[in-house]
Amino acid sequence: MERWTEARGGSRGRRRGSEQDPDVRLSKALSYILRHGAAELGFAMGKDGFLGVDEILQHPRYRGYAERDILRVVETNSKHRFTLRSHPDTGRLEVRANQGHSLQVEELELTPISLQAGNVPEEAVHGTYLRHWPSIQAQGLRCMSRTHIHLAPGLPQDRGVVSGMRTNCELAIYIELRHALRDRIPFYFSTNQVILTPGNDEGVLPPKYFQKVLQLKPTRCLLPLE
Repeated sequence: MERWTEARGGSRGRRRGSEQDPDVRLSKALSYILRHGAAELGFAMGKDGFLGVDEILQHPRYRGYAERDILRVVETNSKHRFTLRSHPDTGRLEVRANQGHSLQVEELELTPISLQAGNVPEEAVHGTYLRHWPSIQAQGLRCMSRTHIHLAPGLPQDRGVVSGMRTNCELAIYIELRHALRDRIPFYFSTNQVILTPGNDEGVLPPKYFQKVLQLKPTRCLLPLE
């Protein structure tokens, strides 16, 4: 959705954007800038993914917003998609997306998940849609345009699950995380507890790591645990 309003023009995109709540529109704009479009829009984002709030507000597209608007959107975002900080040297207020990047962010704060550290979550679930299942079943999960495959530590309604899966997903693919870790596929926690993996050397998490696949509405098992 971020790309529709920001990256795709036309009256239909503008009309849809104008009908949205201003905070929703700003949240999507921030997601687009910080995850995908910083360079395209002329921003010089830091290696750690942070960008000055004042710099965003000076851009012609976002001059209708104020610092308090960004603060409110970040603080009230239910999925904790963003992090605010004062730059350690300059004190400048900066904002960063916690995950979901197609841009390369070299110093994104990620916590490695490992058997040795003992921080392997009980569940790791990828949410998707029925139309994608045939290719996923055959080829596995792919990073696509992003730098990581996204997994949640449970279903959206589960206690403690903040982000990592859209609430309207039709399929839940449970991953054998320990099996994949033993095969040296890396996994990380983002700062908002989304589980991220770049997959194997080809950017793929193969089907052999699928533990089970549930169709969520109506609930039925497509791929049981053997």
